[in-house]
Amino acid sequence: MKTISELVHAIIRMRETDKRMMSLLAVCPNSKAVLEAAVNAAAKNRSPMLFAATLNQVDRDGGYTGWTQTQFVAELRSYAAQIGWDGPLYPCLDHGGPWLKDLHRLEELTFEATMNEVKQSINACLEAGYQLLHIDPTVDRDLPESEPVPVETVVARTIELISYAEAERERRGLPPIAYEVGTEEVHGGLADLKRFHKFLQELHDGLNAGNMADVWPCFVVAQVGTDLHTTTFDTQIARSLYKIVAPLGSLVKGHYTDWVDNPYDYPNTGMGGANVGPEFTAEEYLALRELCDKEETLCRNRIGLSSSNLMNVLEQVVVDSGRWMKWRVPEEDGLDFFELSPERRAWLTQTSVRYIWTHPKVVTSRSHLYDNLAYEMPDPHGYVVNRIEIAIDKYIKAFNLSDSLTIFESQI
Repeated sequence: MKTISELVHAIIRMRETDKRMMSLLAVCPNSKAVLEAAVNAAAKNRSPMLFAATLNQVDRDGGYTGWTQTQFVAELRSYAAQIGWDGPLYPCLDHGGPWLKDLHRLEELTFEATMNEVKQSINACLEAGYQLLHIDPTVDRDLPESEPVPVETVVARTIELISYAEAERERRGLPPIAYEVGTEEVHGGLADLKRFHKFLQELHDGLNAGNMADVWPCFVVAQVGTDLHTTTFDTQIARSLYKIVAPLGSLVKGHYTDWVDNPYDYPNTGMGGANVGPEFTAEEYLALRELCDKEETLCRNRIGLSSSNLMNVLEQVVVDSGRWMKWRVPEEDGLDFFELSPERRAWLTQTSVRYIWTHPKVVTSRSHLYDNLAYEMPDPHGYVVNRIEIAIDKYIKAFNLSDSLTIFESQI
């Protein structure tokens, strides 16, 4: 299997010589259905696929998916084996850095404690066979919230974590892996071009000084106009960033690409890749809502059939989990969930269900729904997976990844 770095270098080379343009897709594996759909989409389209798992999603404690790093990779390989696909699927760490796991913030860990936890999670990623680590020390709870972490500090902590990962990788006798650095978050301070230049220069100098020039990151994450509430990709800034990083052997990677208005512009502007996550969770939720509507009709017409009540279960479990509070806007502070408008409650539920798919009440209710629908449709689960797969296909097409393995095989 070609490495992610080899894919990135091939994309740069093709863009500069043959004018072929493509961007890699990284799916955030926030549920079993999303993971299954992404593997199916990769196989159907003969495309490489990255899987960007945060420590909130997948970690030594199981995260909110219930998977440790080893279990996640095993699940990924299991789905591939079920459909006979042996193409490149790349498990990756997303946002590996201090205080980027919600639990670390809630427990108010010290810097030393959260860094130690991140390092132990990096060990687990390496042991599981991850192919890329996103090193992201751009949050510092010891600073005022509005104050960005100094570039020098970001660089020093980035080098510390890369150095640690490399030492552990070599100690285990594992093959080389790829790295991703930077962040799309405003608090990271890397959206400013002057800071961006400074970050790259100091990182370059620091890695060279540590005899780690050979692990220069293949991706640099930067703010390109999108976030959870903004869907317009800034083509001008993307082109500017490409000109900065491509000569270094890197490409820019965008996060928060969900529902982006102009995904076809990603490869055209030289973007190397993009992460998509909440959109696929929303597709799973909306597909289940449609199935619940079918179930309601079925229950009215079939005596003795009880409703799964899944939509109400999802909302209540989201409320009980407290996860919805992460996405409150300032004017909602202090308000109870049920004091919010129906539209706002629906959005918060749709956004937060990724955290509670594995909750026992949700699992039981979803199974009940599928059992009820078996009277009318042969594979309710397949319907949900297919809905997600269609959403993934949109990005594969927009990023020029259809049958891209044939192109990569001729280039690497």
